[in-house]
Amino acid sequence: MEKLFIITCILFMSCQKPEEKNIAKPNIIFILSDDHATNAISAYNDRFKDIAPTPNIDKIANEGAVLTNIFSTNAICGPSRASIITGTYSHVNQYYKNYKGGYFDGNQWTYPKALQASDYQTALVGKWHLASEPQGFDYYKYHIDHGEQGVYWNPTYSENGTKVKEQGYATNITTASALSWLSKRDKKKPFALLLQFKAPHREWSPDTQYKDLWENEEIPLPKTFYDDYTGRENTAGDTHMTMDFFNRRDMKLTPPDSLTKKQVKKWLDYGNKPGQNVTPHDTLSGNKLKEWKYQRYIKDYLATIKSVDDNIGKVLNYLKEEGLDENTIIVYASDQGFFLGEHGWFDKRFMYEESMRMPFVIRYPKKIKPNTNVKDVIANIDIAPTILEMAGVEIPKEIQGKSFYSQLKGENNTDWRQSMYYHYYEYPFWHHVQPHYGIRTDRYKLIHFYYDVDVWEFYDLQNDPNELNNLIKDESYQQLISNLKEELHMLKKEYGNNLSLTELRNISDTDFGGLESGNKKQELK
Repeated sequence: MEKLFIITCILFMSCQKPEEKNIAKPNIIFILSDDHATNAISAYNDRFKDIAPTPNIDKIANEGAVLTNIFSTNAICGPSRASIITGTYSHVNQYYKNYKGGYFDGNQWTYPKALQASDYQTALVGKWHLASEPQGFDYYKYHIDHGEQGVYWNPTYSENGTKVKEQGYATNITTASALSWLSKRDKKKPFALLLQFKAPHREWSPDTQYKDLWENEEIPLPKTFYDDYTGRENTAGDTHMTMDFFNRRDMKLTPPDSLTKKQVKKWLDYGNKPGQNVTPHDTLSGNKLKEWKYQRYIKDYLATIKSVDDNIGKVLNYLKEEGLDENTIIVYASDQGFFLGEHGWFDKRFMYEESMRMPFVIRYPKKIKPNTNVKDVIANIDIAPTILEMAGVEIPKEIQGKSFYSQLKGENNTDWRQSMYYHYYEYPFWHHVQPHYGIRTDRYKLIHFYYDVDVWEFYDLQNDPNELNNLIKDESYQQLISNLKEELHMLKKEYGNNLSLTELRNISDTDFGGLESGNKKQELK
């Protein structure tokens, strides 16, 4: 009997092996917004917690992990998105900039392609913004208005190559389309959904229910709103990102009825260029005008985020109702950060903290404990390999990023990098930000601006978190600065970006084409 029992057990165990090999792979939902600053997420700080909390983003964070030091390697929409899906720097994936940046080469490796090849159903819904047809997706539906920037109201999409006009608010439509795809999927296969919102990108147009949400509120100015850019005159002090460059569209001003469609666009865009400082009232000028614009801007910005958070709630509810919440990795991130009046600015691009720092929260109950906080220096090129490792898919050697899955599981990764390399190329349009590259460690930051200036900046983030004091000439830091320059040189060499300054300037000057240059590559049905 004992032998029979052992034989029976062995046979039973052998019968289980095929099933063990087919243990359900995790589903993946990667929610990506555009230009969402960590300063506008209550899971990260209290700045707007009382007036504009983000409860659904916070829920993901509280039930999973928050990354507090994850950075974009090129803080502008298209290039950052290219780095996220390829795990490589701009100079490798060849997508350097938005304006005249060319077309993302869809034939190169991306993590959605790898998931698709591993029997995942894949879908992309929302903002793509890579000026080429998405590859690696069984289904896609992406914004095509305004050079793939998309619009907030009545958006037009390319749905698997067919032009589709929708009525309503884009954030809601995008989510509804994503949930519709999920409801129709093959339930025998794992899925990977990229849900990508236009919001809160400029022109920050809220849904009707939130249009006048804080009409009677006065939102405090950030401490650095009136930064005078001392020690940074030719870099921070020479941009088109201050409130002076708000256009009429940003301010929601109403054009005259007599204008043609073409004239209306020109009228709304007035304010983009130097000398076009728009005011809604002749009596409003100077600091009062700047503060009025800030109030208009920040209220609209936060209102668009409320809709993003609402729609994330819809996704979380769907997962729970369908019994998918325990075996689904859900990520919320943004392609980069954004200036919310800090230094008097809107937009991003700079290697300064508010711009390069990305929000990234992730929930996966099977592997990530609640309230996990990852403080390591992580880059957007690390996202693709991390997702692949979590899905049990092989990571190609060509990827420049590294998986931080061990940190998400609470393990101490002693081999993790101690610094990251940053590089921004676009100039002078839009916003007149000098091309620059640099290195950031857990405490220090060194930046080289190089296009038509030759300026170095150095910051001690522990003592100067607002980056107001350029210490590049401070005697007490010279040895450290020398060491960082050497480390920066090694990082450029490691990542294969040893171009001369002349060659780098040529990238900024080159018109690679692209949708925002007025050249359309893909003809829709």
